[in-house]
Amino acid sequence: MLVLGLDPGLALTGWALIDGGGGRLVLRDAGVWSTSSDQDQGLRLLSLWESFGELVARQRPEVVSLERLYFSRNVSTAMAVSQARGVLVCAAAQAGIELHEYTPNEVKQAVTGSGSAPKQQVAKLVRLLLGDGVPLHPDDISDACAVGICHQNAAGLRRALAAGSPS
Repeated sequence: MLVLGLDPGLALTGWALIDGGGGRLVLRDAGVWSTSSDQDQGLRLLSLWESFGELVARQRPEVVSLERLYFSRNVSTAMAVSQARGVLVCAAAQAGIELHEYTPNEVKQAVTGSGSAPKQQVAKLVRLLLGDGVPLHPDDISDACAVGICHQNAAGLRRALAAGSPS
């Protein structure tokens, strides 16, 4: 299964294509979509929409895995991230791609075994799981990888439970 993991943001949105076929996780591709604060907000959101559409058309992920917004003390940052998330959710729906959302604690738990793991530990374990091909900077890329890993783990668990459940 090819999962598109997303770490949404208005300035930078991290994305990672995590392939879970063959019983192991492989990073197929990753990067960031960036928008300039010099642009009108509507144009920034449109750019995010278009970037998502181009990647989906080229790579054809089966599932989108998105980090849920957590409450932030900085209201303006939370609003911008919410708007970026909304664009990505809508773009996934328009593309007909299944969407799953995970909290930051669920993502950390899936990657490190601890929902309170620091960001550096998550990044280190992402590199251990996917190899040295994971870019170190910006953090948004390893965060997107972690979201994709989280879904791959959750989907594997769901499949195992379904296979073992009585009919």
